[in-house]
Amino acid sequence: MSALVVLIVVSMIVAGGFLGLFIFSVKKGQYDDDYTPSVRMLFDDGVTNTDKQP
Repeated sequence: MSALVVLIVVSMIVAGGFLGLFIFSVKKGQYDDDYTPSVRMLFDDGVTNTDKQP
């Protein structure tokens, strides 16, 4: 029975650690822009010199 209590306490510590890391990453701006990276390859970079015809 004491092993079960130890496992519950350890799992709560690990879960609290993951929650703390998640809150830290949200405050640092890790999840601010989740739309642009998925469509970045669709944006046109502009006209380069090789695209122009003389």
